[in-house]
Amino acid sequence: MSNAAPVRVLAGLVVLVGAPASGKTSFVRALVAQRRIDAESVVSSDEIRAELSGDPLAEAGSDAVDARIFDERDRRIVARLAAGRTAVAESTNVTPQARARLLAIARRFDVPVTMLRFTDDVTDLLQQHVERGRPDVTATDVRTYAAIMTRDASADQLRSEGAAAVHDVPGRRQGVTPDEAAEGFSF
Repeated sequence: MSNAAPVRVLAGLVVLVGAPASGKTSFVRALVAQRRIDAESVVSSDEIRAELSGDPLAEAGSDAVDARIFDERDRRIVARLAAGRTAVAESTNVTPQARARLLAIARRFDVPVTMLRFTDDVTDLLQQHVERGRPDVTATDVRTYAAIMTRDASADQLRSEGAAAVHDVPGRRQGVTPDEAAEGFSF
């Protein structure tokens, strides 16, 4: 990426914020592969959905199914924070309501929250969406989440909600691969 020292991410709760296809999963996989974080620190709503449904590409279900997924995500985050370990919340987290739920958990354990923003533009997101070929997310979903991200997830907004630190994760627009982006952060 560059010769600059990696951005130091505070121990506590790390919240990924980005539309579908923005590179969140590829980024955390690169962090794990580079041994910057351990795989158990990543709490992924998509992985929990796959565990509960038996299908890694299961579509979003009813409100009751989604509630089970996010209750389980929160339970896993609580367990990590209670043990004094960092947790990485890997889901879109583009709405203030989604982030408020996570911030409340962090407050219970008096841990800082670092938010990592994935800010690709819609054109790049749609291209990445096509490339990854996930039938459970539509191009309309990508556009909708991108619009919400633009409206409700500026760095200033995230700080005003209680993030101790906000960092943008470089991506396709900057010509940076997930592996290169991961090299720019230390935990």
